[in-house]
Amino acid sequence: MSGRTTLSPAVEGVLERVVAGRALDRIAGITLFEASPTEWPMILDGAAALRDAGKGRTVTYSRKVFLPLTNLCRDYCGYCTFRRDPGQPGAHTMSLDEVLGICEAGARLGCKEALLSLGDKPEAPFPEHREWLARRGYRTTMEYLQAACRAIAAETPLLPHANPGLMSERDLMVLRDTSVSVGIMLETAADRLAASGGPHDHAPDKVPRRRLRTLETAGRLGIAFTTGILIGIGETWAERVEALLAIRAIHERYGHIQEVIIQNFRAKPGIPMAAHPEPDFDDLRRTVAVARLLLGPTMNVQAPPNLSPGTYPALIGAGLNDWGGISPLTIDHINPEAPWPLIAALTAATRAAGGHLRERLAIYPEFIGRAGFVPEALRTRVAAYVDETGLVREVAAITERQDLAAAG
Repeated sequence: MSGRTTLSPAVEGVLERVVAGRALDRIAGITLFEASPTEWPMILDGAAALRDAGKGRTVTYSRKVFLPLTNLCRDYCGYCTFRRDPGQPGAHTMSLDEVLGICEAGARLGCKEALLSLGDKPEAPFPEHREWLARRGYRTTMEYLQAACRAIAAETPLLPHANPGLMSERDLMVLRDTSVSVGIMLETAADRLAASGGPHDHAPDKVPRRRLRTLETAGRLGIAFTTGILIGIGETWAERVEALLAIRAIHERYGHIQEVIIQNFRAKPGIPMAAHPEPDFDDLRRTVAVARLLLGPTMNVQAPPNLSPGTYPALIGAGLNDWGGISPLTIDHINPEAPWPLIAALTAATRAAGGHLRERLAIYPEFIGRAGFVPEALRTRVAAYVDETGLVREVAAITERQDLAAAG
């Protein structure tokens, strides 16, 4: 192996296991995180090479609208600016007319994904929200989400992707028939972050075992699933490794996890963690690389580009192969201070790193052809959007760019 003299025996041994195609364990992951600065260039090269072996140099993104179906939530996470209580400024639950109006506007701009994000079970603590739902014929927020997904699928050209928090088997069975994919961020596998004063204190839906149960149930039901970790909220390197390995173990059993997101904490005014230090870019890049090396060549590894502007080639060099959803219409309601990059800029940055940017759907290509993963009602729509690779037809993408240029 080149550069042998710059590597400790422990790191060299880990990288040799990667080259040999052997899965890495917890100790190997921690060894990588603890590597010296002089060792990191070779670790990054190893992660990029592993990505190339499994994914080539194609880097993907999804053109979406972001629908904050409701920002009411029973959890109080220390890093969140999204959630609201009833009556607080900005508290809102979208009507179906609002949902469909945004989807129709997004479709005119070439969007194909409708991302629905919402707080966890707000009907539990808030009688005002229970009454809002009851007036419209719904008992729970999950029932309302399911109705929104059905309406989007029936009345717009978009494909629903639902991110509602914890889900029961019954919830997932309904969403399986109305959405092309579903997601929940694991965030962490560390129970201690829910202790008094921690970021998940007063957040009953962030208990790791409950979120892992949702991932596992989705696997048993054969749902293309998105998950990931949130870094910089007080977890250790070992706890990051443990979270990634917990995701890998479930995927090895069911083969349904379509992407793993590495999301970096961003401090914002007004949150309990406003003074908490953010992870720097080197920390994010290391975590992307370790995720690639732990999860292997075929997993889709993503980092949100709007949270790390100007770093795109370096993230590709760490083994990333996806930029996630990007909207030409709606803001990132989770991180409203962080605008999406322009597709032209992302295309150029990806090219500068030796990659080729392609648009994908909310369901990844490898799941489109697998029996049972695309809902029956959406198969024709999915097939019309993609080419033989399972990515969005480039002719359609070129037409969209021309239309946008003419409109603007």
